[in-house]
Amino acid sequence: MAKMNFGGVEENVVTRDEFPLEKAREVLKNETIAIIGYGVQGPGQALNLRDNGFNVIVGQRDNSKSYDKAVADGFVPGETLFSIEEAVRRGTVIQYLLSDAAQIAVWPTVKANLSAGDALYFSHGFGVTYKERTGIIPPADVDVILVAPKGSGTSLRRLFLEGRGLNSSYAVFQDATGRAKERVIALGIGIGSGYLFETTFKKEVYSDLTGERGSLMGAVQGIFEAQYNVLRKHGHSPSEAFNETVEELTESLMPLVAENGMDWMYANCSTTAQRGALDWKNKFRDAVAPVFEELYNSVATGEEAQRSIDTNSQPDYREKLEEELKELRDSEMWQAGRVVRSLRPKK
Repeated sequence: MAKMNFGGVEENVVTRDEFPLEKAREVLKNETIAIIGYGVQGPGQALNLRDNGFNVIVGQRDNSKSYDKAVADGFVPGETLFSIEEAVRRGTVIQYLLSDAAQIAVWPTVKANLSAGDALYFSHGFGVTYKERTGIIPPADVDVILVAPKGSGTSLRRLFLEGRGLNSSYAVFQDATGRAKERVIALGIGIGSGYLFETTFKKEVYSDLTGERGSLMGAVQGIFEAQYNVLRKHGHSPSEAFNETVEELTESLMPLVAENGMDWMYANCSTTAQRGALDWKNKFRDAVAPVFEELYNSVATGEEAQRSIDTNSQPDYREKLEEELKELRDSEMWQAGRVVRSLRPKK
C-alpha cells in the first residue's frame, strides 16, 4: 500500500506495481469465485477475472437474457454456470452483483448457502449499509468485502480489453478469516482496476448515490436540458443547440479534461471562452450547492435508499423504467443527438 498526495491530502492506494497480477493469483489460487448475477457488473468482472486466470463460475437464474448472455460468453451450464444456490455452495468468494432490489429478494437463498470462511463480496455498499431496510446482515463467520469500480461493468470490460483499467474503491466490513484485506485487494487487481483506494461501505454508498444523482447522471442531464431548452427558445436549431450543449463537451472538451485536467481544457480554448467560463463557474457552483446539500442529506438519512427499494421492488418497475427512458430517448434533444452521432466521420 502506498501513500499518495491528493491535493495536499494523503490517502492509501494500491497499484498494480506493488500488488501485481501474479501476487493476486497466488492469494486466490485455491479460491472459486462465484459471480452471482450477470447483469450490469457481472459480465465485466467475470470475464476480466477469467481472462486473468482465476477460477470463475456464474450463478444466474435460467430462462433469462442474462443466463443466455453468460452462455454466449462461454460459461457452460453444469460446469461453470449454475443456479444461484449451487454457485454459492461451490464458491469460496461470493461476488454478490445483483441489483440492490434483487439482492434483497435473493438474500435468504444466498445466506442459507454460505459456508464459514467464505468471502462475501459486494460492488456497492447499499445492502449492508442500509441493513435495517434491506435485511442483509451477513453471518459473523464470513469475510465481508467490497470492490466498487468507478464506472459501469461495460466500461470496466472495455478498458480491460484496451490494456487499461477503471479505478475502484475497496473496503473491508468484516474480517472473519484474517485474510479479508489480501482477498479484497487481490480481487480488485483481478477485475482489472486501474488503482484501488480505501473507503468504507457507508462512504462508498453515500458518495455513489450522490454522484449518480448529481454530476455523473442526474445533474448533468438537468443542465443539458436547461441549456438546450434556452437555446431552442431563442431560435437556435436543434443541431446547433445539441452541438453547443452536448457534442462539443463529450467529443472535444471532456477528453481534454480526462487527459490533463480542467485547466488544460481551458488552456486549449479561446481566451473569450476561458474568460466567460471563469466568470460564470462560481455562479453555477453557488446555485447548485444547496441542491447537493439537500441530495446528500437525503442519501444520509436513507430516504434515497428507501425510494429505490420501494420503486425497484415493484413487479412492473422495468416497464415503468422503460417508459421513463423512452421519454428521455424520444425527446427532441436526444433525437437530435442521434442524428448528430450518425453524422460523425467514420473511421
